[in-house]
Amino acid sequence: MTALDPTADRAQRPPAVERAQRPPAEVRYADELAALAAGDGDPRPPGWRLSLRAARRFILGDPAAGIRRKFVGDPSLIDRALVALATSRGLMLVGEPGTAKSLLSELLAAAVSGDSTLTIQGGAATTEDQIRYSWNYALLVADGPSPRALVPAPLLRGMAEGRVVRFEEITRCPLEVQDCLLSPLSDRVLAIPELPGADAMVFAREGFNVIATANTRDRGVNEMSAALKRRFNFETVFPIPDLGTELELVEAEAGELLRRSGVTAPPRRDLLEVLVTTFRELRTGITERGDAMERLSAVMSTAEAVSVAHAVGLRGWFLRGESGDAADLVACLAGTAAKDDAEDLARLRRYLEQQVSRRSGAQWRAVHDARHLLPG
Repeated sequence: MTALDPTADRAQRPPAVERAQRPPAEVRYADELAALAAGDGDPRPPGWRLSLRAARRFILGDPAAGIRRKFVGDPSLIDRALVALATSRGLMLVGEPGTAKSLLSELLAAAVSGDSTLTIQGGAATTEDQIRYSWNYALLVADGPSPRALVPAPLLRGMAEGRVVRFEEITRCPLEVQDCLLSPLSDRVLAIPELPGADAMVFAREGFNVIATANTRDRGVNEMSAALKRRFNFETVFPIPDLGTELELVEAEAGELLRRSGVTAPPRRDLLEVLVTTFRELRTGITERGDAMERLSAVMSTAEAVSVAHAVGLRGWFLRGESGDAADLVACLAGTAAKDDAEDLARLRRYLEQQVSRRSGAQWRAVHDARHLLPG
């Protein structure tokens, strides 16, 4: 069985994957995927593991069938994303950092291909070899160019096996590196000129496509070429607009992270409400009452709020044996705020002094009392 064998079973993973800190979606939700596939009588696009309806249920949830919701956002976005993947165009997910673009990409790949691990991480040092293929140089020197010496990268594997390839932070890559996707996305073929005969061309099998992600804050870093943009359907992933929905998500995700970290005390709902409200106001520059205020330049996303809630729970549990308090929250906020701009820490201090002092409630008062814990 060669590295390009499309019959290779990637679903059978070693036990180490099961014990990973964060297993891929197809491992975490293996039972749900199996149940959906078993009961899926709807038509499926060629090469797909699930139909569009079943994939939609996997991502958005189906309480009656015991399928939990995994992505909080506009359901029509999921519909458009799935339809895009069923076409010959790739899917580009854009949005602010922390809006769950990578999570959505992972869930889509798991639903369509049963495998979300064919992933390219974009960056300034990413090369075409890391995207397409490279060589085992010992075999290359000994035997010359041959399929045995070929080391397939995610794009080549996805094409040969008919699977979805994820390209994270594509605009972090140099323009000429991004454009190596042009032929695979348009002609569905990848040339390997070093190999002779039929081995010199790899034609994409049914089910192949590309999901790319890009942060709107990175626009202008390495803007995509017009030719490559034409080969993608662009979808914007927006922040969660509703406070209650965001609070429920942060509570669920932070609770799961805390359980994995060995913390048995669940996060406090009243403290999480303060946390989520603070993030929303610092993100938008508008208070709950509708007053304008200073906003932070740092990313105050839902994902960051989950990270802070996780850290608060860890501090409380491992330092004092409880679930975390307002003092932990203030201490953990500093590391989130002071990343991009030194003035952000001063803005956060002014928020705690001026805005938080006007709020009623025990946790708001406790946060105001703990403002001296901010460094500097």
